[in-house]
Amino acid sequence: MAGHQLTGTAQPEALMVPSPLLTGRSWNGRPAQKWRHRTGWASLTPEPSDARGTVVTTNDTARTGAKLWEGRILRLPGVYAPQADSSFLTAAMHSELILPGTELLDLCTGTGAVALQAARLGARVTAVDISRRAVASARLNAAIARLPVRVHRGDLMSSLPGRSFDVLVSNPPYVPAPSLSLPRRGASRAWDAGLDGRILVDRICDAAPGALRPGGLMLMVHSGLTCPEETVRRLSRAGMNASVSDRMTIPFGPVTSRRLSWLRERGLMPPDMSREELVMIRAQKE
Repeated sequence: MAGHQLTGTAQPEALMVPSPLLTGRSWNGRPAQKWRHRTGWASLTPEPSDARGTVVTTNDTARTGAKLWEGRILRLPGVYAPQADSSFLTAAMHSELILPGTELLDLCTGTGAVALQAARLGARVTAVDISRRAVASARLNAAIARLPVRVHRGDLMSSLPGRSFDVLVSNPPYVPAPSLSLPRRGASRAWDAGLDGRILVDRICDAAPGALRPGGLMLMVHSGLTCPEETVRRLSRAGMNASVSDRMTIPFGPVTSRRLSWLRERGLMPPDMSREELVMIRAQKE
């Protein structure tokens, strides 16, 4: 979770350029195509000192088949603002050609931005976050967009006992942090994920087989600092066909930039690394 936030009033705009490369078959058997996308989008962000809110704009380059965010995305203080990783996950979701009626689960939904885009594709979307402020933000965004997204507060699958889905998407906290446990409050709750950044990534990997129906698909984005090889191994041991399906590089965000020395001391980052890699994990249940 490493995008850059700039205060401003830019209007959403999008340029879609389809790549000439087809990427094979999607999870539902239809051909999937990659797209390249450059976007600027605005989110209205209430600051702690200003209940009326201010406009925050994030610009990134990602790959997607549609304009990502229609209108403004609202978020309360402490809720993760959609950034490059959010766009990357949305792009991967588009490449799978999600069909109307697909039952889709968005874990760690934050503002609900990815969930809203899935709903625009016609999916029946359930979104989950443990943060009360995130749940409130996602519900408000769904109401404003007039999209039927069901938003639950809970610890991953704990609020959905016995439920299963066709597709699971997630952009969980994944930034390595100098702590053995997850933060219980504050803005860092949206990105810190333990010494190796894998506390929630591992739990989602373990939960995915039970959350998906036969043939179901999981898409999860996280940093290359968070050992993608272990993610693939963990999912494979659970009986899923898993791989790193895509990669992209972005500038270091403010959180990672502040931790460069610590990350290098722990051996999580090479000394000459100048940009962060994001990876897309794609796994399908047999």
